[in-house]
Amino acid sequence: MEEMVEQIELLLEQGDERQLKDYLDNLNISDVEELIDELPQHGPKFIETLATNRAVNVFRILDFPTQERILKKLPGKKVGQIINELPPDDRTALFSEMHGDTVSSLILHLSAADRKEALALLGYEEDSVGRLMTPDYIAVKKSWDVERVLQHIRQYGKNSETIDVIYVVGDKGVLLDDIRIREILLVDPSTKVSELMDGRLIALNAADPQEDAINVFRMNNRTALPVTDAANTLLGIVTVDDILWIANEEYTEDIQKIGGTEALDEPYLDINLFKLVKKRVGWLVVLFIGEMFTATAMTFFGDEIAKWVVLAYFLPLIISSGGNSGSQASTLIIQAMALGEITLADWWRVMRRELISGLMLGIILGIIGFLRISIWSMFSHIYGPDWLFVAFVVGFALVGVVLWGSLSGSMLPIILKKLGADPATSSAPFVATLVDVTGLVIYFTIAILVMPH
Repeated sequence: MEEMVEQIELLLEQGDERQLKDYLDNLNISDVEELIDELPQHGPKFIETLATNRAVNVFRILDFPTQERILKKLPGKKVGQIINELPPDDRTALFSEMHGDTVSSLILHLSAADRKEALALLGYEEDSVGRLMTPDYIAVKKSWDVERVLQHIRQYGKNSETIDVIYVVGDKGVLLDDIRIREILLVDPSTKVSELMDGRLIALNAADPQEDAINVFRMNNRTALPVTDAANTLLGIVTVDDILWIANEEYTEDIQKIGGTEALDEPYLDINLFKLVKKRVGWLVVLFIGEMFTATAMTFFGDEIAKWVVLAYFLPLIISSGGNSGSQASTLIIQAMALGEITLADWWRVMRRELISGLMLGIILGIIGFLRISIWSMFSHIYGPDWLFVAFVVGFALVGVVLWGSLSGSMLPIILKKLGADPATSSAPFVATLVDVTGLVIYFTIAILVMPH
């Protein structure tokens, strides 16, 4: 990569436009994208120099801030070429990120038909499958024979997003079935399309959440899926490259939320510093207020702390163990829900498993805690004459706190999903804060019951 950057910088310095174009046109699309990342100030120059088709292929894999920056610096003619040549789904994704006035000016570059198509796609909800679909596909009738289908593909295939799958439609564009291209290529040309139909149709609804589409693709090993409306009319298709892009965005958002911050809508190094602080401060304030209840709980048990000061030594141990078990459970459940491994209907199975696993984990940590205090007391009097009672309090408290942490961490994502919120917002810090407060209550309640009065 370093050698490539040096070569490009030399060509830019020499001002040899022809040689620069030849060099860029012979690079892989991904190499040009990396060059734009390495030399962002020359990004518009690279896109302008490339042949239109290659420029579009590079432009569509750039992140949105880079796309926006390049569009602002490109001459109007090149902007028009790129906007017109972008596949409808990529064009919709670009428009959906931009301000309305910018979209209005870009749409003017489109033909009347493309303009109508772009506005129709933008009419769907922001996170719906409708925003991902492209209307460029091959559709045939079930009464056609394979020979006619092949003629149709030769005539219109170049304009299709993919020809891996052919779609069979009936009256008024109702989707009947989909057929893989290999099925068409391997049969006699006189075979009717109806003979190739097997009824094993999988389709997405335009109003479905994009996250649902990710799971459908994952479970069915498809390169493209048709998109229909409520009347089962074929509206377009969604291809796997768009799904991979969305899956990456969903994963990034979930990781950021699990870490206790709002999802960033720009790369970390590009986002404005004050905007970054704004994204983080909300959760921090919520978590800070939550942790205040820890002080309230400790105040409530002030007499017990004064009477048995030795119990204070183990507060960090109790709090961290509960928070850690809760964070573990929360992360596991959020991931399982994202992969479609569990649904809301599985809440009891999840709770039952966490009851058992949380109890087992708590017992293991409780035994370790009990043994630590017991063994230490053989060589030191730091825990006083009532060290055995302290050991039992810590041991039983660890069982209770770890069990409660596992239950809280596993149930919160499911409850949030039920309420229509994003399960990822039951982040590890949030679960840890909740378990901190309740863990103290469990710890000192057990102490009151066990310690000698």
